[in-house]
Amino acid sequence: MIIVEMKDTNGKMVGSLAAQPKQFKTGSRGFYANGKIEIDGKRYQAQIQLVEIGSKPKSPESEGEEKPAENQAAP
Repeated sequence: MIIVEMKDTNGKMVGSLAAQPKQFKTGSRGFYANGKIEIDGKRYQAQIQLVEIGSKPKSPESEGEEKPAENQAAP
């Protein structure tokens, strides 16, 4: 678990969320949390997503294959 603290521009903490480990549908790993916080008497819905770069598993089809150039003219 990671505790995420949200602060205003003056450094005053306005809320915190506990982000739990998550395996995303894409296969990537990371942390995710959502909740409600109050800032200056107004309620907000907040969410945070931290995705580990490079954690998405490579598909068997993509391993060893070279990607075609996107803007290459067809023969």
